[in-house]
Amino acid sequence: MEILDDRKIIHVDMDAFYASVEQRDHPELKGKPIAVGGGSDRGVVAAASYEARKYGVRSAMPSVTAKRLCPDLIFVKHRFEVYREVSQHIREIFLEYTDLVEPLSLDEAYLDVTTNKLNFPSATVIAYEIRRRIYEKTQLTASAGISINKFVAKVASDYHKPNGQKTIPPEEVLDFLEQLEIQKFYGVGKVTAQKMFELGIFTGADLKQKSEEFLVDHFGKSGSHYYHIVRGIHKSAVKPDRTRKSLGAERTFSSNITSEIYMQERLEQIAIELEKRLAKNDIAGKTVTLKIKYSDFKTQTRSKTLDHYIRSKELILEVAVQLMRQERFRESVRLLGITLSNLNNEEDTASFVQHQMEIPF
Repeated sequence: MEILDDRKIIHVDMDAFYASVEQRDHPELKGKPIAVGGGSDRGVVAAASYEARKYGVRSAMPSVTAKRLCPDLIFVKHRFEVYREVSQHIREIFLEYTDLVEPLSLDEAYLDVTTNKLNFPSATVIAYEIRRRIYEKTQLTASAGISINKFVAKVASDYHKPNGQKTIPPEEVLDFLEQLEIQKFYGVGKVTAQKMFELGIFTGADLKQKSEEFLVDHFGKSGSHYYHIVRGIHKSAVKPDRTRKSLGAERTFSSNITSEIYMQERLEQIAIELEKRLAKNDIAGKTVTLKIKYSDFKTQTRSKTLDHYIRSKELILEVAVQLMRQERFRESVRLLGITLSNLNNEEDTASFVQHQMEIPF
């Protein structure tokens, strides 16, 4: 089967970004297992150095678990303002080569260099140069994947981490995907991988044997996606104007709370933080979602959509409290969060509400 896609896509992924910044700025931490995040019994790992990953420490892992896996683990408080500043420097390097840059987060992005500002014919050379420039400017390493589409480039960037890169040229894409273990397909998590194992799908070659109808029957809309990507078909463009879909803030508590009064106080603090983030991004939204994580780690969300845009802490808090009182909580609560979606960066902003409504007592 011939691959017709002639794009040149690079996926750049910083190596253990938050942890590497901390090791750079604090030389005494170099070579040691560190975790960025809270080290308390209720903390969560935001990022782990490669030294910590050798013990199985991963992001989003409870700190208690991380410390059990790696008794010598050093916890470092996060500094997101610093990470954002470094990310901006990296973004400036990307833009020297192409305007088609799609950030996925502070530490990774897609670049379409099919046509590039320096007229380099080789995407592999461009990726190498970008990684060299990033190190010169930030003293941090990055890995890269290079191929014909975003999916294959993303998978390839994991192959020679840290501080490496892998190119999958057009003529090798199909063989590469057929030999790829199914759990290494980007987007296939543990649950989906287990389901595929039960269906006899262990590699890309096994996946390719299944019809689109079979995959849709077992995996819904994602089945069609799997059918196409294993054939090297992924037409998603690199979108430099990638629209933010939501913005939120949340807080994990040092001890579980049950009192609605305490919960409302915490929600007010979260609303204040969210208002700051909305103002910084100059956006507002119509849909407020309250996130509740219980003491048993089960998560529940409750949402309400308004007929006007809001971004003031007063209005956000008002809706969040309404959602809180919709029904009684099942257990004590360890985390609360508020997210605003249905944002005004997606449509006309004429209905944005500037005034503040009085909050009823």
